[in-house]
Amino acid sequence: MRLIRVGDKIISWEKVSTALAEMLHRRSKGATQQEVAKAFGIERAFVSYLEGIGSIRKGHHLAIVGFPVKNKSQIYELAEEFGVELVYLLSEDERRSFVSQKSGAELFNELLDILVKLKEYDLIVVLASDKRAATIEKILDQEVVSLPIGASPLTADQSVDIDSLRQILETLIKDKEEEFDEEGRQREPWIFKKRPRRRSRAARPKI
Repeated sequence: MRLIRVGDKIISWEKVSTALAEMLHRRSKGATQQEVAKAFGIERAFVSYLEGIGSIRKGHHLAIVGFPVKNKSQIYELAEEFGVELVYLLSEDERRSFVSQKSGAELFNELLDILVKLKEYDLIVVLASDKRAATIEKILDQEVVSLPIGASPLTADQSVDIDSLRQILETLIKDKEEEFDEEGRQREPWIFKKRPRRRSRAARPKI
């Protein structure tokens, strides 16, 4: 057990980390900040500060899918930086192995499983040939952003332009963050009404 002395108190790091993990777990399951604060006997502001300390981004569930990709490690690093929840990348060898080592039924079922998994995500970035990216956009009814990595058909691994991918992620995340409040709830659309300008006293007609 790791013990930390703070003034005249001896604090168990394990108890602190367990409590923090439970707070975030409850929030991830839909509890409000106020509900979590009440359960642990703390102020709601502390829960908000806790989330702010560890926050990477706000917004929708985000995934990246790409094939055949050469610089996979760079994409994984970038995805971790932006808090992307699902990254599914295949090299050309992995893509060929995926197809050749399965029967028709197995391949069909696994493709369905992948599509079902992708349905859980609101935003999907596709890294593929121009035709494959267009096909995936038609299959999925979520918001899909394509970054073509070459003309179809691709028979060798292609390097993804990391700067372009970074720009896409920055744009997507910035747009989606603006849709959520501090509780993680989607904001209601704003409706602005132009107020009539009041005439100054000098401009008012004299009676």
